[in-house]
Amino acid sequence: AAGIPVKERVKVSQNWRHGRCRREMLLKWKCKQVVSFSSLMPWMELDGEYLYLSQAENIHAYQLCAEGTGLQRHPQAIFSGHQEDVCRFVLVNSHIVSGGGDGSIVLHKIHGSYSVKFSAHEQEVNCVDFQGGLIVSGSRDRTAKVWSLSAGRVGQCLHTVQTEDRVWSIAISPLLSSFVTGTACCGHTSPLRIWDLESGQLLTCLGTDFHRGAGVLDVFYETPSLLLSCGYDTYIRYWDIRTSTRKCVQEWEEPHDSALYCIRSDKNHMIASGSSYYGVVRLWDKRQTRCLQSFHLSSPTSSPVYCLRFSTTHLYAALASALHVLDFTAS
Repeated sequence: AAGIPVKERVKVSQNWRHGRCRREMLLKWKCKQVVSFSSLMPWMELDGEYLYLSQAENIHAYQLCAEGTGLQRHPQAIFSGHQEDVCRFVLVNSHIVSGGGDGSIVLHKIHGSYSVKFSAHEQEVNCVDFQGGLIVSGSRDRTAKVWSLSAGRVGQCLHTVQTEDRVWSIAISPLLSSFVTGTACCGHTSPLRIWDLESGQLLTCLGTDFHRGAGVLDVFYETPSLLLSCGYDTYIRYWDIRTSTRKCVQEWEEPHDSALYCIRSDKNHMIASGSSYYGVVRLWDKRQTRCLQSFHLSSPTSSPVYCLRFSTTHLYAALASALHVLDFTAS
């Protein structure tokens, strides 16, 4: 919010609260007719004046327009290397780390031609994270792995964790001491587990009494001890590891009983979630039990919101065949 006048900040804040915004479809792309469950799930990251979006096996960098909502239609850069679709990627310290349907991990330096690719898993890499010179990855092959990026050891596997379940989501703790996996909850009763980054040993399971199939599709660390999760069982859960690993401190239920594909927070009071039907994006206030606002971005054809990101003034949502934006600067 730096650089935005106070009066404008108040207006924007009120617009978020009351759901006042201008909606626009920024990009549209063709869907494949025959898709496996893991393909055509676009992922994105925001970085200042650029939006990075995965489309099939490439990641495109689009420049955001300085005056507000739009973006330049032609990508400024394209990062390639996967033989199949990119499943997920992260953008950290001018590096892009991506996992693909081909079982490989690709590392790109954004400014420059440097890139590294290595074979990581026997099946698709559903999720990756990258912090402090380490990559963690999770796969359909029921393992999570820790990889070194230090000089001379790039792409060396440090630990392989047997999760007994497909890994859907993964995140390294901000303290760089542990990482969390969100799994399918079919072979193992706990879909949320925290592992030691140095030894690969299980530290703790979060929650109890999950129903079979209550897989966790997205996880987000706000602080080293505060963690958000969402997934197939339609709940957003807020965990405080300091107080309890058995019970979350707050939970919110998706009102239309839809699976939740993605989640983000402003690390303050606001949470945004993306649902599995009709491109529904919901805004939540942690101080309230009910949803604050909801926006339907796809109709009549139904698409999940696979990924969402927001800045102070805009929220971007990636659906199966289009990128939408909600602009909260509108008067």
